[in-house]
Amino acid sequence: MSEPVLQSWNGGVMELTLNRPDRLNAFNDEMHVALAGFLDMARDDVRCRAVLLTGAGRGFCAGQDLGARDPAKMDGPPDLGDTIARFYNPLIRRIRTLEKPVVCAVNGVAAGAGANLALACDIVLAARGAKFIQSFARVGLIPDAGGSWMLPRLIGEARAKAIAMTAEPVTADRAEHWGMIWKSCDDAELMGEARALGAKLAAGPTFGLGKTKSLIQAAAGQVLDDHLDLEAATQRDCGFHADYAEGVRAFLEKREPEFGGGQ
Repeated sequence: MSEPVLQSWNGGVMELTLNRPDRLNAFNDEMHVALAGFLDMARDDVRCRAVLLTGAGRGFCAGQDLGARDPAKMDGPPDLGDTIARFYNPLIRRIRTLEKPVVCAVNGVAAGAGANLALACDIVLAARGAKFIQSFARVGLIPDAGGSWMLPRLIGEARAKAIAMTAEPVTADRAEHWGMIWKSCDDAELMGEARALGAKLAAGPTFGLGKTKSLIQAAAGQVLDDHLDLEAATQRDCGFHADYAEGVRAFLEKREPEFGGGQ
């Protein structure tokens, strides 16, 4: 049996590939456990300065493998709340709390929780042939994996309700136009662009980038006064870090900085 998630290194970038291509990389329990393990490794391994997430084959991720949650094959209806609490919520929290850049390269269909997994990442690029589908309405469910929280913040309430209630696919170009993702790319160029972006972020001041991620994510739940105080405290931490000293030195010496990252 092949590994449900493939892991490789590209310099300081940990590349993670969802690897159930025969099921459009739909999640089963084994994939959840493997991906969680690699994200914990990315958090703890000083070699890792950025993460790149993508999918094998023609799809990115079709969400939950419904074959594993089919009521007709069970003694009674499945407890989907338990599935979310044990697997999807911890997954989204791992990505959002990882103080390292997470780039997502959506190489094909991203449906259900697979779409919202992508949207939880920091910078999302998608092949023009890819589509984002909030497919939950087709099976009587609500957008999970953070979807009902992220969608209105990214694209507004009206669009969020429409795509969630109709399950209408959103093309990569439309997703970019709406601000759902950062960028759509020609299919053949997706991984090259994603890897170049990952390498750029990994070579950057990753301490500050991680703090930037945390601040932007925190802003949605804060009033301006509180957020200004948080900015000041966080900037103090950044000013004490060696990356700031190196950045200023490189600027004054008119050369490219060599950031060390780390905590």
